[in-house]
Amino acid sequence: VQLQASGGGSVQAGGSLRLSCAASESIFSFYVMEWYRQAPGKQRELVAQISSGNSTNYADSAKGRFTISRDNAKNTMHLQMNSLKPEDTAVYYCHADPPIPTMSNYWGQGTLVTVSS
Repeated sequence: VQLQASGGGSVQAGGSLRLSCAASESIFSFYVMEWYRQAPGKQRELVAQISSGNSTNYADSAKGRFTISRDNAKNTMHLQMNSLKPEDTAVYYCHADPPIPTMSNYWGQGTLVTVSS
């Protein structure tokens, strides 16, 4: 399975971006899908996750500003990011978390989001 992240870019504070993650195979629908981010000099952190049944969880920093969604028919996931702040600047990665721990997990290649003040 390959994950392809896209949609990053440079925006000013207060702006919006929509990230997308496309999976190469239909098993995508069974996985918990997640967005992580890693800012320069910091550890990778979980931003948002969505279950196969569309239950969602967000990091406190993302609540009220970011919305995660998925389209299992198209093997895609999105992260709508509004009211962006400079501290949102990071490389954003999509991740597929398997339903059974013995199964493989997958990472996308990352897409850079830069928010200027």
